[in-house]
Amino acid sequence: MQERTIAAIATPLAVGGISIIRISGENAIAIADKVFKSASGALLCDKKGYTASYGAVYHGETQLDTSVAVVYRSPKSYTGEDVVEISCHGGVFITIEVLRAVIDSGAQNAQAGEFTKRAFLNGKLTLTQAEAVIDVINSKNVQALNAAKSQLDGALFRRIQQVKENLLKIAGHLAAWVDYPEEDIDIIDQEDMMKSLIVSEETVNELLKTFDTGKLIREGIDTVIVGKPNVGKSTLMNVLAGCQKSIVTEIAGTTRDIVEETINLGDVMLRLSDTAGIRETKDTVEQFGVALAKERLDRAALVLAVFDCSTRIDDEDRAIIEKLQGKPAIAIINKTDLESKIDSEYIRSHFETVISISAKEDGSIKELETAIKEQVKLYDFDMSAGMIATERQRECATNAKQYIEESIFALKSGMTLDAVTVSIEMAIDALLELTGGRITEEIVNQVFSHFCVGK
Repeated sequence: MQERTIAAIATPLAVGGISIIRISGENAIAIADKVFKSASGALLCDKKGYTASYGAVYHGETQLDTSVAVVYRSPKSYTGEDVVEISCHGGVFITIEVLRAVIDSGAQNAQAGEFTKRAFLNGKLTLTQAEAVIDVINSKNVQALNAAKSQLDGALFRRIQQVKENLLKIAGHLAAWVDYPEEDIDIIDQEDMMKSLIVSEETVNELLKTFDTGKLIREGIDTVIVGKPNVGKSTLMNVLAGCQKSIVTEIAGTTRDIVEETINLGDVMLRLSDTAGIRETKDTVEQFGVALAKERLDRAALVLAVFDCSTRIDDEDRAIIEKLQGKPAIAIINKTDLESKIDSEYIRSHFETVISISAKEDGSIKELETAIKEQVKLYDFDMSAGMIATERQRECATNAKQYIEESIFALKSGMTLDAVTVSIEMAIDALLELTGGRITEEIVNQVFSHFCVGK
C-alpha cells in the first residue's frame, strides 16, 4: 500500500476561505510539479522541506486556480513520507477539480484514515496516539478535547510502557535462568516478583477504571429528564438547550414523544432527552409517550427527576421516586419562585443529590452543572494521566489484566516458574497489541476505518 502515492481533500468539502489537497508518497513532489507552476518558475522538487511557493494549479494546459504549495520532506512530515499540500480557493467545484488534476497526474485516491495509518506504519505515531487523532477531530467540548490531546501526547502509551517494561524485566530474568542454567544466574526473588506483578495489575486496573468516565467525556452523558406532567421538564429542557426544543403549555401531558438534544453544560456534555410526564392516563397517544419515557429511563446513565415545589408530593411522584431507587439520579425541586408546598425532606431521604432551582432563572443552571459533575465524578478525573479510550484498548487491557492475575495465582500456588513465565509473556503480548507494537493488519485496518478521507 505504501508504494502508492495518495491524494485527498484534507479540508471539509464545503464553501470556505481555502481548501487543501494533500499528496503523500514517494512521487508526491514529482506529481505536484505536474499540476503546480510557481510564479518564480522554480520547481517544487528543488525546494527544501517546510517551504511554501505561490503560483497556480493546472489541469493539463488549463489553469484552474491561483494556489500555494507547501513541501514537506521525508521523514519530517505528518506521514513520514514526502508530502505536498496544495491550497486553493475554498469552493466545492474548484476543490474537486484540483484533486482530479492531481489524480490524473499519477496519484491515487487515499482511503479513509490512510494518511494517519502511514504515520503509524512509519513510526511517527503509536497506535494509541493515532486513535487519539480521531478523538481530537470529534471532540465536542473542552474536556473531550483535553482528554484527546493527552492521548495524542502519549499519556496512555507511557503508562502502558511502564507496565510492559516491568513485565519484560521479570520475563527476561526468568527466561535467562531457565535457558542458561550453566551460567549460574541467580533466581529472581519471588517476593520481589510478586510485588512487581501486583503493581502491574494495579496500574492496569486503574486504567480500566478510566474507560467509562472517558466514554462519558467523549460521547456525552446519556441523560433523561423525568417527572409527572407540568413540573417544568420541558422548560428545563429548553433552558439547557438554549432554544425551544419542547413545547411548554399549562396543559398537562403536552409532551408526548421524546425530545432529544446534545448540549454542553459548562464543560460537561449531555445527550439530553425530555420525556412525557409519567402518570396513569386513558389517552392512547399519551400512554405510548409514557411507555417510551419509562423505557428511556431504564437505559439512561443519569436521570434528572423534576418535582414541582408548589405542589404536595402525590402518588405519581412516589411511583417515580420508587422507580429511581438505585439509579444515578439528581432530584430537582423546581419552581422555587412559587410558594413551597412540597415535602423536601421526603425528597432528600430518597436521593443522594437534591437541588432546588427555578428553571426560569439562569443562575440555577450553574448549580445543576455542579451537581452533575459531582454525580458522575468528573471533578477528580485526571485526563493528563492517560485513559483507555476505545473498546479495542479496553479489550487488550482486560486481557493483560487476566494474564497478570494468572501469573500471580501461579506464583502463589507454587507452580513452576515456566507457568509464571507463560502468563507474563501473554500479558506482554496483550500490551504490545494495545500500543501497536505487535498487531495484525486486520486490526490496523479496523482502527483507521473510522477516520475520514483526507486524515
